[in-house]
Amino acid sequence: MMAQTSPLMQHLRRSSVWFVASVLVLAASSIGLSRFLETETPAVSLVLDPLNVDALISEITDDLNNTSKSPDYEALLARARDALRFNLVDARLYSLIGEIKYRQGAKEDAYELFNQARKLSKTEIHALQRSIGHSTETGDLSKAVGEIDILLRRWPDQFPAIAEGLTAVLSNPDGYQAMLAAITAETPWRSSLFVALANDPTGLEYANQLLLDLHKSSAPPKLGELSIVINGYFRQSEYQQAYRLFLFTLSDDERKLGGYIFNSTFEPISGGRLFDWQVRDQSGLEVTFERSQGAVEGEGGATIRFLNTPVKNSALQQYIELPPGSYKISLSASARNLKLPKELFWSLRCPDGEIARFNIPEGTFNRQTMSRYFTIGPDTCRMQLLRLETAAIAESWRFRYVGTLVMHKLSIERLPS
Repeated sequence: MMAQTSPLMQHLRRSSVWFVASVLVLAASSIGLSRFLETETPAVSLVLDPLNVDALISEITDDLNNTSKSPDYEALLARARDALRFNLVDARLYSLIGEIKYRQGAKEDAYELFNQARKLSKTEIHALQRSIGHSTETGDLSKAVGEIDILLRRWPDQFPAIAEGLTAVLSNPDGYQAMLAAITAETPWRSSLFVALANDPTGLEYANQLLLDLHKSSAPPKLGELSIVINGYFRQSEYQQAYRLFLFTLSDDERKLGGYIFNSTFEPISGGRLFDWQVRDQSGLEVTFERSQGAVEGEGGATIRFLNTPVKNSALQQYIELPPGSYKISLSASARNLKLPKELFWSLRCPDGEIARFNIPEGTFNRQTMSRYFTIGPDTCRMQLLRLETAAIAESWRFRYVGTLVMHKLSIERLPS
């Protein structure tokens, strides 16, 4: 027969189980709390869980970045190496030790550690950043661009840190070709590249050349990218460069629509660039580009439907470039029940004033032609703004626009001198 366990032994066993369970719960709670605190208060986190490598990395990083006192590199190095014994495949620790070595001046050792970190994790952020800088310094710009691509695919929010070095990479032929290859392959940071270059006066020319090269590639410029760079030229008042970029990146179909006014027949291919038709957002009207019913072959039309509400400011606009000379501007248009309480007119403007204007009549008419003569003098601005706008200065409900206007063609021709 088996001896029965005494009540005392049963109590001791229950107490032991309870104690072990309590310890496990406490340990789990400490680890959980340590994880919660590891970013904001890594020192407290390490007290709760001395093996919390995330907290250790956070604390050492804070010490390295503390500008109020000089870090004790040897002490930080010893702590990082101790943690490495228990975390041999943590790329961040190799990168952290490499950074300490780098700041101590042992750069060869540092880059070996950065390379080891990247062998363990290709996207380890700090090792990548240091490697990009090293590749740029040593002139291996093709490698630098490849590393930039890896970094930004994994860490897109790091683009601002990379942006300031882009012109240095693009100024080198090898760097330029590597960058062109990356964006031709539709890298996800392609648009960000053009935004950064367009905001840098020295970067605009590189952006311009990249777009021209892309125009001849299998990945032609997107309308948004063209607009970004054209707008960048406008901010620098480099209007001629902006217009040249627009002209040189037109597709074969778009090139057929060229002239002093681009797409003078309002074909439904508008892309919103500054030298293309821009439709302004207005609540009191609708603007559509479509083939007009009954129009001659190949002629499009812009239909404007007024919604019986006030209309203030412009509906359509386009920047154009007219050299000095005499000109005639003409509009062929139709209308149905058009009621205009205030004038509706086309205007041609320079920054310092209006050059020409002609009004749209009220009523119903079919393919009526309106025209106006004007002159661009030698001292007149070389970049003009063509706008369809109303004379309303306030959105008063006494002045409600009603009816439909169909503009078949708006053109400018130069007159013999």
